[in-house]
Amino acid sequence: MQWFGIAAYAANVNGVAGERLGLVVDDKVYDAHSAVSAIDANKAAALPADLATLLAKWESSSDAIKSLEAAGEAIRSRKIELPVQSGALGVPYAPTRIFATASNYYEHAAEMGTKLAARSESTPYIFIKADSSITATKTAVVMPSNTMKLDWEVELAVIIGKGGRNISAANAYEHIAGYTVINDVSARDLTRRSDYPFSHDWFRGKSFDTFAPIGPWFVPRDCLGDPMKLRMRLTVNGESMQDALTEGMIFNIAEQIEYLSSILTLRPGDMIATGTPTGVGMGKGIFLKPGDVMVASVDGIGSIENHIVAAGA
Repeated sequence: MQWFGIAAYAANVNGVAGERLGLVVDDKVYDAHSAVSAIDANKAAALPADLATLLAKWESSSDAIKSLEAAGEAIRSRKIELPVQSGALGVPYAPTRIFATASNYYEHAAEMGTKLAARSESTPYIFIKADSSITATKTAVVMPSNTMKLDWEVELAVIIGKGGRNISAANAYEHIAGYTVINDVSARDLTRRSDYPFSHDWFRGKSFDTFAPIGPWFVPRDCLGDPMKLRMRLTVNGESMQDALTEGMIFNIAEQIEYLSSILTLRPGDMIATGTPTGVGMGKGIFLKPGDVMVASVDGIGSIENHIVAAGA
């Protein structure tokens, strides 16, 4: 499948502001409905208004995906000419459940001082990150007033297209719709507790509003090739902090899907943040402060940029 992405971008149509479905070709955003209409108006009329609607009906979305791919190829080959859209990118879609896999790279576990059991004796450790923490690229991440250790984590996000329960690792990729980038922002000093007999509080430390930048767009599964061979990078103020390959995961994508679906029924639109590699601030003794700019990237997908502001600023 020829590469393309699906985005949400700000537009003003007939004086009404809102978001429209974007078709991404060579890192440029075009109006998806206009692009498909230039090839086949009937198919454009059948195209959903947003990615969330497309994901909800992913198993019957092959015609829409083929239309978007064809429109993307027509733009790339200059068979059709359309204006590039400059409206601000929104989140590609708003997942209602974000499952996040903790300590899924050996070197990251080591830099955090996490002692892991032998892989053969363990399963993925997954927590839920609140959907209200989602924010788009080029938006602010708000630093809560009660943290002094705000940190970054670039991760590959997997988006479920076909739901299911007890999915085998061998069949897991059949359930993936596509991928995006997520930055699992974390308040390290708020993930620890001393007032209860439970030492960690992943919810408190990772679910503040704006703590889950995602984007810049969604890339369908078949556009990406092997997701276990992707390079992830994160910079702060232009300085490289993280740079590693997804092949370093302890539990790969298929194993994470198998584990999650052994507990609950996965649904179309569910997002799995698959873990971060070494290079986080906690391991370096460096933390984010207001004015800092993070750029999180995954090759084959794109980059998201977010700056830090103080709460109340």
